[in-house]
Amino acid sequence: MSLLALASSLSACTPEDPEPPFEPIYSGVETRLLDGDLVQFEVEMRGARYAADVDDYAECAAAQYALIRGYGFARHLRTTVYEEGGLWRGDAVYTISAELPRGLKTIDAEVAALACAENGIPMV
Repeated sequence: MSLLALASSLSACTPEDPEPPFEPIYSGVETRLLDGDLVQFEVEMRGARYAADVDDYAECAAAQYALIRGYGFARHLRTTVYEEGGLWRGDAVYTISAELPRGLKTIDAEVAALACAENGIPMV
């Protein structure tokens, strides 16, 4: 075996980049009822690994809000996430409803709230 072939085979054995550490600090949720069943959630956190961590925080807030209002479901409309100086912010909009709404990004509020509690993500 040539040295080049040996070096190539050894480089293929290197471990992948490790997962970034996840030590979230959840800074709070601001909720605004926009119109009837349309609700905006502004969340802030530090220690997020990806935008998906901020999305999860907003979804947990939406799930708990739906339950507080006596609804069982929410539907995700949009989330904008940005990070500046280690502070992650998310601006998410959901509709809440008593029945399963049409659409692809629906959540069962009870199931989501249980998952949030299990994962240590605070809610409203």
